[in-house]
Amino acid sequence: MRIPLYQIDAFTRRPFSGNPAAVCPLERWLPDETLQAIAAENNLSETAFYLPRGDCFELRWFTPTVEVDLCGHATLTTAFVIWTIRRETAAPQLSFQSRSGQLKVDRDGDRYVLDFPSRPPIECDAHSGLVSALGAQPRVILAARDYLCVFDHEEEVRALTPDIPKIAATDRFAVIATAPGRDCDFVSRFFAPAQGVPEDPVTGSAHCTLIPYWAQRLGKRSLFARQISRRGGEIWCEDRGPRVRIAGHAVKVLEGELEVGDD
Repeated sequence: MRIPLYQIDAFTRRPFSGNPAAVCPLERWLPDETLQAIAAENNLSETAFYLPRGDCFELRWFTPTVEVDLCGHATLTTAFVIWTIRRETAAPQLSFQSRSGQLKVDRDGDRYVLDFPSRPPIECDAHSGLVSALGAQPRVILAARDYLCVFDHEEEVRALTPDIPKIAATDRFAVIATAPGRDCDFVSRFFAPAQGVPEDPVTGSAHCTLIPYWAQRLGKRSLFARQISRRGGEIWCEDRGPRVRIAGHAVKVLEGELEVGDD
């Protein structure tokens, strides 16, 4: 069996920056172990698999080690493939069915705009090893799906050299570090080693928590953010109460085929 494979960089206009994701269109769902093996072979933070289903698309995301419930950059790259490369629909909006319910994607010029659930952070009892794992003391620690560790300055977030095995041993899906930005509203980094992703270059799903936090703190609905990983990325954000809008660009870097045994 041959499966089309596209590698797309998300939240960037330039190849070899932003967050790379693999996108694989399917004609039918393959066994979960096959999907996981493909994601492990790709060895990117996410591989997205999608299947046309009536007037929408079914969508799943896999890291090299696990299936996840929500992924921003691989949803954006899937929309890019459907609209720009394969031209599978001329509809002005895409609808995806996922483990996080219905997700929609629009276009705003050359940006792709994700409509995702808001996950506001709340006060929490932080894992006893979290600060030691980060190697720095945040101003405040909150949590939703992920820990949200808020620092006072962008430089503190840039300087973090966390102990990745200790981060993996904490009791949340991942750890977000964030601070006010020098030339943007806020910056962030994202660590999810327990999910097979030591540091994610640019993380759409993290902004489901970052957007409501910074919108409330800064008193503004529309924000511009940077994820300051080594590759870096730009994210346009909007707080809409129970939903958030997460927008960015995408660029193709690779196109090919996978050869998979048809069991």
